[in-house]
Amino acid sequence: MLFFVEVILPLSLAKTFTYSISEAEYHYIKKGMRVAVPFGKSKVYTALVIETHQNQPTLYDAKEIHQILDEFPIVTEIQIAHWQWIASYYMCAIGDVYRGAMPSALLLESETVISQKTDAFVDVSKLSDDEFLVYEALQKQSSLKVQDVILILNKKNIFPVIQKLIDKDILVLQEEMLDSYKPKLVRYIRLHCKYDSDQGLGELLEALKNANKQKEIVLTYFQLIASEKKPLTVKKLVDTANSTSAVVKALIDKEIFEDYYIQEDRVNFNGETREDELQLSVAQQKAFDGIRDSFTHKEVCLLHGVTSSGKTEIYIKLIEEYLLAGKQVLYLLPEIALTTQLVGRLRAYFGNKVAVFHSKYSNNERVEVWNQVLKNSEKAQIVIGARSALFLPFANLGFIIVDEEHEQTFKQIDPAPRYHARDAAVVLMKFHKAKVLLGSATPSIETYFNASTDKYGLVEIKERYGNVMMPDIELVDLKDKYFRKKMKGHFSDTLIEGITNAIALGEQVILFQNRRGYSPLVECMTCGHVPHCQQCDVSLTYHKHKNQLRCHYCGYSIAKPTHCHSCSSVELTTKGFGTEQIQQELLSLFPDNKIGRMDQDTTRGKFGFEKIIDSFKNREVDILVGTQMLAKGLDFDNVSLVGIMNADNMLFHPDFRAFERSFQMMTQVSGRAGRSEKQGKVIIQTYNPDHNTIQQVTSNDYAGMYKEQLYDRQIYKYPPYFRIIKITLKHRDYEKLKEGALWLYQVISQNLNIPVLGPEEPAINRIRNEYIRTIIIKIPTTISIVSTKSTIQKMLNSFDSVAQYRAIKVAINVDFY
Repeated sequence: MLFFVEVILPLSLAKTFTYSISEAEYHYIKKGMRVAVPFGKSKVYTALVIETHQNQPTLYDAKEIHQILDEFPIVTEIQIAHWQWIASYYMCAIGDVYRGAMPSALLLESETVISQKTDAFVDVSKLSDDEFLVYEALQKQSSLKVQDVILILNKKNIFPVIQKLIDKDILVLQEEMLDSYKPKLVRYIRLHCKYDSDQGLGELLEALKNANKQKEIVLTYFQLIASEKKPLTVKKLVDTANSTSAVVKALIDKEIFEDYYIQEDRVNFNGETREDELQLSVAQQKAFDGIRDSFTHKEVCLLHGVTSSGKTEIYIKLIEEYLLAGKQVLYLLPEIALTTQLVGRLRAYFGNKVAVFHSKYSNNERVEVWNQVLKNSEKAQIVIGARSALFLPFANLGFIIVDEEHEQTFKQIDPAPRYHARDAAVVLMKFHKAKVLLGSATPSIETYFNASTDKYGLVEIKERYGNVMMPDIELVDLKDKYFRKKMKGHFSDTLIEGITNAIALGEQVILFQNRRGYSPLVECMTCGHVPHCQQCDVSLTYHKHKNQLRCHYCGYSIAKPTHCHSCSSVELTTKGFGTEQIQQELLSLFPDNKIGRMDQDTTRGKFGFEKIIDSFKNREVDILVGTQMLAKGLDFDNVSLVGIMNADNMLFHPDFRAFERSFQMMTQVSGRAGRSEKQGKVIIQTYNPDHNTIQQVTSNDYAGMYKEQLYDRQIYKYPPYFRIIKITLKHRDYEKLKEGALWLYQVISQNLNIPVLGPEEPAINRIRNEYIRTIIIKIPTTISIVSTKSTIQKMLNSFDSVAQYRAIKVAINVDFY
C-alpha cells in the first residue's frame, strides 16, 4: 500500500503537490499540519498538508517528505477553505495566499549549511588563500552559512571556492531547516534554599559584611519580595538597586542567589475588566437595538453614523454580548495608526482579553498571537488588527467588525493575494456562521448600494454623541485670495486667523495635505527641465530636511542639484507643496508653538505612530500637519480647527472614484474637529468653491453625493453595476510589452462579449525600469462572474504558453477599487 499527502507550497504556484509518506505517518498527519518537503534540486520548504490519500500521481514520482513539523494542526479547515476561496475569487495562486497568511516565522526555508567532513585529511599547503580562510573558520565553529562565507571572503561569488573544497573532499553541504520562532524566556531570581531559615539569614549577612554592593542588592531583594509578594526578575532587581548584572552574577557564583527562567508572552496587555455598565445615549441605544434586530434576519449590517457619533461605544456593547456567548471577536481597522488608540479604549473595558495583530509586530510576537487565537486562549478573545488579521486561525469566531469600511487600505495592492479585507471578511463570516458589522461615516458606494437594495441591514445615526454640533465648514476661494494678495505662502488670511484664535484659546489644530515631502517637483526657470527618476516615469519629490530629491515609487534619491542638469542654469524653483513645506511655513508664522508632522516619513518605526499620537493627545503639540493618516477615526477632544490646505488635488485625480474619495476624505478630516462640547470649525482652501463635491461636504450631504455618483456609475459602466478586473502587464522591453499587451487584448475582446478597455498606458507608465500596460474588463452583474473568470484564466494560460511573451509579468487585480 502506498500513502501520500497533498500539500500547498509557499510559492507562487496555483497547484498542490503530492509527496509520499509511510503508513505510520499517514495515520499521524492531519489536515492543517506543516511538513518540511524537498522541492527542486536542493531546496526544502515548509508545506501545508491539505489532505492525505492513496492516489499515486501519474505525471511525476512523488518524493518523500523530510519531517513533520507540528504535533497538532496549526491551520484550521475553515482557514484552508477560506484561502481557497480567496485564491479562486481574486485569481491568484493558492501558494501566494498561504505565504501571505502565515507569519513568516512559521514558514521555515532551507538555509544552506557548510560543515567540515569529520574524517577528512587536509593538506593545508595545497589550499589557495580563499580556501584556507574557509577551512580556518571551520576549525573555530562547526558549521557556516553561505552568508558567513560571503563575509569571510568579502566577495559575492563564493560558490567556486566552496565547490573546490567539496571536490577535494573536505566539505559537505547539508540543507537544514531552522525553526525561527524562539519563545521569550525571562530570567528570574530567588534566594538559595540554604538561607531560608533565620539562622541562614544570620550566616548570609555575616558572609557579606565586607561586600557592600552585594549586601545592598540582597537588602533590595528582601524589600521587593516583601512588598510585591511575587517572583522577581533579575532586570527589576538590578534596576531598583541601581546596580549591575555583574554583582548579581557574583552572588549566583557564591550560591547565595539562584536564577531560573520562565517562558512569557512578548505582548501583554494589563488591564482590569470593567464592572460598571457602559451608558449609551438615546441615539446610540436606538442604533444598538436596530443592529441586533437586523442580525435576526441578515448576516451583514451597515452602521452609517456621522463622525463622532460614538460608534465605538456601540461596538463595545455588541462585543460584550458575543463574549458572554463564548465567541471570539475580530475587529478590523484600516490603519495601524488607529490600533494604538483603540487598544487603549478596549483594554479599559475588557482587560487583557485583547490581542493585536499587524505588520509592525515582530515575527515572534505574531506567532504568539497566532497560537493564542488557535487555542481560543483567554488573551485572544478580541483580536484587533489590520487586514492581515483576517487570516488568523479562529477557533470560534462569532462577530466581525470592519471599522471605516470605506477605506481603500483594506484592499491589498501588491503582492498577491490582492484581496479586499471587507469582502473577504463577509465570506469568512459565512464559513463561521458569524455576523459582520460594517461601520463608517462615509460608506463606500458599493456597500451603501447593498444596504439600500436590502442585501445588508442598514442602521443610521444622524447626530453626534452628547449632542455636540457638527463642525461649521467655511470655504476659502484661493483664486480670489491670491488676486487680493491675502496669502502668506500657502496660508490664506482666513486660515491664519483661525489658527491664531484656536491657539490663543489653548486649543489644537490639525492641517491636512495629501502629499508628503517638501514639494512634488523642482523646475528650472530657464529651460523648464524637471529632474525625473531614472527608473520610474515620475518627477522626483524634494525633501528639504534631507536636502535630497526622492522617488516615492522605488526609493531612488539624489542630492538636491545646485544647477539645472539640462542647461546648467542656477535658476531652480520648487513647484507644489507637501507636508514638510507646510511645517516649515508654520514655523515661521507661529515660531512660539510646537508643530508636529504625521506622514510616512515620520512614522517609520514600530512605535512611530504612538509617539506622535501620544504627544498630540497630551497637548505637547499645538498644530499637527499630516497626510491621509489623520483622516481615519482618530479621537482628539481638544481639536477645534481643521484646515484642508488644498482640496483640489484629490478632486482631479484620474480615477472613477475621485469624487467619492474626495468626499470621504474631506468629511473624515472635518470630523476630527470639535469632538467635545464646543462646535468645531473646518476651513477648506480650494480653487473651485462651487464644485458639487465640495458643496456636498459643506452641507454634509452624503445622500446627494451617493445619488449623483450612482447615476454616473450606471452610465459609464462602473461598480456597483459592473464588476471590474484589471490586468497589469510589465516588462523592461517597451516594444515587446506593447506587442504582448495587444495580443492579449485582442484574444480577450474576441472571446468575451463584454466591455474590454485597453491596452492602456497608465499615468505613470514606468516603475523600477519596467514599462506598464493595463487592460480593464467590465463584467455586468447579470453575467456569471465564475465562468467569465475561468475564460479569462484560460486566455492568460495560453498567453503564458507563447514563448516570446513568457517573460512579461502579468498581475490580475479583481475589484481593484
